Amino acid sequence: MLGLAAAPVASASGGAPAAPTSDPTSGGAGVGAPPPAPSTPTQPTVPGFTAKIVKGVAYAPSYAPLEVQEAIWAGNKIRHKPYIFGGGHAAFIASGYDCSGSVSYVLHAAGLLATPFDSSDFMHWGQKGLGHWITVYTNPGHAFVQIAGIRLDTSAEGDPHPTKGTGPRWRPIMTSIHGFMSRHPSGY
Repeated sequence: MLGLAAAPVASASGGAPAAPTSDPTSGGAGVGAPPPAPSTPTQPTVPGFTAKIVKGVAYAPSYAPLEVQEAIWAGNKIRHKPYIFGGGHAAFIASGYDCSGSVSYVLHAAGLLATPFDSSDFMHWGQKGLGHWITVYTNPGHAFVQIAGIRLDTSAEGDPHPTKGTGPRWRPIMTSIHGFMSRHPSGY
């Protein structure tokens, strides 16, 4: 089962909570604690290390690196786009997105991907295993991304309250990743 580790534990010195580490159950929680950024309607944040979905909008964790926050905010920009097979492959800006087009879009917005990939391309992208903040799950037929404890996916699998429509939507992390390999960007 994938889930975030227990809430961050305060350090022995009484400072800010320690960031959760990545392990097979973290789904991509991260390290580091920069100063919290103010939350705005276009760049919503929540305190801490874990993102939150509120009425379909993803709120980036305030302690996440800016690249992680930018990936989440980019997902918000496409969360109402329809599913279009091949959408997001010819260019990052599209009228709709498929699974890997959605993943490509958010990674590009974070400065972590230069050209759109399909799900097979992601099988060789980045580094093997779970990331601290961002983990792409991929196989030859599907890809999705988990960022700071939430998932951007065109599939509603594992979502107890799926949002209407097709295309990329924010969802809870997957409880099973059987059949997918995990990849992550270096440092994230």
